[in-house]
Amino acid sequence: MFSGKMKAVTFSYDDGVTQDIRLVEILNRYGLKATFNLNSELLGKDESLDILGKKISHCKLQSHEITGVYKGHEIAAHTLTHPDMTEMAADEVLRQVEQDRLNLSELSGSEVIGMAYPGRQPNYNSRIAQIIENSTGIKYARTTICSNDFSPQRDLYEFHPSVFHRNWEQLYNLAEKFIEVEPTSEKIFYIWGHSYEFDINEEWDKFEKFCKFISNRSDIFYGTNKEILL
Repeated sequence: MFSGKMKAVTFSYDDGVTQDIRLVEILNRYGLKATFNLNSELLGKDESLDILGKKISHCKLQSHEITGVYKGHEIAAHTLTHPDMTEMAADEVLRQVEQDRLNLSELSGSEVIGMAYPGRQPNYNSRIAQIIENSTGIKYARTTICSNDFSPQRDLYEFHPSVFHRNWEQLYNLAEKFIEVEPTSEKIFYIWGHSYEFDINEEWDKFEKFCKFISNRSDIFYGTNKEILL
């Protein structure tokens, strides 16, 4: 159980962008916890993305900022440079994942043991998952394939989140079901995304409204991925 509770909520955010500062402020306001998946060799890079004809900042936090920004949350790996790993040779998979893990462990001052696979679907396969499980210090790895479910999964190296954070209708449908369920076994509501995506349609207020809705429930444990999965 999760500190004596049968239900747990966790968030997972990728890329280590500067919008995470605002995101963490919102999460902290409502006592929520997240895991942040970072590319150590991209820290400090100033970039932007063209999304739906709009220029969206994709600037990465500086390496010296991460312990302060993510205090109280979890730092996890996301590979060194965010490559497509699906056709990657085994030795390069190891370098991208394990060196990122080691870099982030040194920067954060605590051992990094989690990760999220980089890129869009398909962003992993069972071969890559097996390499990571057998040859790195990673203990769990999240995909981007949503389960639309709350059941704990046996394979932590191909762990599927419940829902994408900007699929608002499904997010609330699942949240309402999760709040109402009285489980006889452990249930996990796992939400993932990228904080810069809230800039696309100015949806920060919508996200804060959701955080207020899901928070402060006496029968729910709110934790990082590590606290909930391991």
